[in-house]
Amino acid sequence: MPVMEKNYREIITKAVCGKGKKFSQSAHTISPLHKPSSILGCWVINHKFRTTYQKDVVVVEGSYDINVWYSYNNNTKTEVVSESVTYRDEIALTIKDKKVISDRLEVYARTLQEPNSLEANVSPNGNKIVVQVEREFIVEVIGETKVRVTVDEDDVIDEDEWEEEIDEAFEDLDSEFLVSEIEE
Repeated sequence: MPVMEKNYREIITKAVCGKGKKFSQSAHTISPLHKPSSILGCWVINHKFRTTYQKDVVVVEGSYDINVWYSYNNNTKTEVVSESVTYRDEIALTIKDKKVISDRLEVYARTLQEPNSLEANVSPNGNKIVVQVEREFIVEVIGETKVRVTVDEDDVIDEDEWEEEIDEAFEDLDSEFLVSEIEE
């Protein structure tokens, strides 16, 4: 154990001990009821996700709904098809503090780019719709760590003074205070 210098103190605190960021693109195949003629619109809604920490990687698992408005029957009719899709992104920690002193870690994730439709096209075989979706996350891992701080030389109290101050504080206590409160 390192020798404690009088002008330093070690503080145990929660701090960001890991960070990571990831941009992803996914292609999803949507199966409409009718053979599509053209794509009229596409949007992504109802995004939900959860995170877990697994050995220097934060796993983000989530889902969202893809809605595609398309025409069919030689562009004479339209319909909206909706499908829920799931994804799993593994985000490596690019910044990692190896001196975390606890195994209890908290993971925070937020989207920098909510899932968003980039492009929707009729598939080459003409029966399905292929949707390109992008998303981006930033994650932070919070853990307990030790911080070493400098103490102002004028405020440094040696152990003997510390014990004397504690003893003096106990001398001023009224030992009958608690007993009299209980008896009433």
